[in-house]
Amino acid sequence: MLLTDDLLLNFKRCERRAFLHLYGDRQEQSSEKDFLMKLRKENQLQINEYLGQRPYSTPQADDWETRAMETEALMAAGIECIYRGVLLYHFDAWDGTDIDSLTIIGKPTVLLRQAGESKWGKWHYRAVSVKLGQKPKPEYKLTAMLHSFLLEKIQGRSPRLTQLMLRARRPHRVDTELWSEKLQETVADCINILSQDREPEVFISRQRCHLCSWHKHCYGVAQAEQHLSLVPGVTPTRYESLQSLGVTTLKSLANTSPQHLGQHLGADVAMQLQQQAQSMVNQEVLWRVNRPNKMRSVPQGEVELFFDIEAEPDRNVDYLLGVYFVDRRNQVEKFYAFVAETLEEEGKIWQEFVDFVEGFPDAPIFHFSPYERDTLNRLGRKYGTPPQQLQDIVGRLMDIHQWVTKYVIFPVESYSLKSLANSLGFHWQEVGVSGDQTVCWYDTWLETGDRQLLDAIIRYNEDDCRATHHLKQWITEFIDSKQNTIVLS
Repeated sequence: MLLTDDLLLNFKRCERRAFLHLYGDRQEQSSEKDFLMKLRKENQLQINEYLGQRPYSTPQADDWETRAMETEALMAAGIECIYRGVLLYHFDAWDGTDIDSLTIIGKPTVLLRQAGESKWGKWHYRAVSVKLGQKPKPEYKLTAMLHSFLLEKIQGRSPRLTQLMLRARRPHRVDTELWSEKLQETVADCINILSQDREPEVFISRQRCHLCSWHKHCYGVAQAEQHLSLVPGVTPTRYESLQSLGVTTLKSLANTSPQHLGQHLGADVAMQLQQQAQSMVNQEVLWRVNRPNKMRSVPQGEVELFFDIEAEPDRNVDYLLGVYFVDRRNQVEKFYAFVAETLEEEGKIWQEFVDFVEGFPDAPIFHFSPYERDTLNRLGRKYGTPPQQLQDIVGRLMDIHQWVTKYVIFPVESYSLKSLANSLGFHWQEVGVSGDQTVCWYDTWLETGDRQLLDAIIRYNEDDCRATHHLKQWITEFIDSKQNTIVLS
């Protein structure tokens, strides 16, 4: 069996993803997303920065076996830095498995020569993995430990240090004693599962799955099975609890009493999950049972502003502040886009936005999610907006997401703006586009000056603002149509 560090990393993230990479039908696999290619490009820039002016050598062969031999030759020669080397070792067995042959391949970013005896002489090597993340994720630690383990086998001694280099050149030392045991267990689990021909169960994770090329395929399987992972709020841990109770489908969750579920999940979570399942099965909007006793009507104004931001987090810039202007009295609706066409224009568009919203001091500013509030506070501090002036603007912010999550259960698989607005009949002009794609478009705009890309981002942002307006109108009518609604000042 052949096991690579990439396969082990995928296994740590998702057993099913690793299985499909080995055995899946490639026709079921989607093409790689632009955002993933962008991340790969940024990682390469990060690696180049790490290497800097350091002299290094690189194996030249294309196949792994020869490249591994070239890497060992460079190590034996005592080369100070080896970039894109390959570590390869053949095992006759692995504890906890039935296999009689295993080849493991590791591809650390760099191998650095260190003082200390090895089979090469008075030096040995340690591996450094350069990763784009802000935090040392478990899968990163695991593959770093794999590189250390292979080095021990190849050079005859364990490296003194196993290290991850994260974003902004933040180094992180891996606890080899702790992760050595985890590595042994994970490799055994990986071998045992991938050596079978049984597909691991599907589980749709909204954060982990959206960039995976198998997502569309797995989502189709989940929908066909009415899998519980499609229910908002069903985490892997809660899913295990539901299975232990014999609750395995959407319908069974909808029909199980909250009292029974609550023994394992807690009363509030049980009620929330059962209501969510009922809403999805019956395709109807429900009042949230555990909503606040005193319901708050959504504020109304003669003029209302609907606000959304587009940002490029890797460049640390908020480059589009979009406002959909609604004058209810005069029946005027218009979209305003404050766009930074260069990275240096962020301060300019911030001031333009401030001047615009101050022209309507009584208008509530509706948005969706806490990001807009956090960003306005940050931009205000960054560009020296007087505190009272900033507070006057931030104090008018109204997060529509809060009204949804406090009062209503929607028949949706996600409480994102796009999912909620789509369920109410609103559709974006840019079909199939996500916020990740707009980040890629903005990067390409900066590189090429292709105006069509910037115009597409503006249309997308306008639709986000219009969708917020659409959702606000719907939730207002829904709440106000119920009796005993109490308006809070």
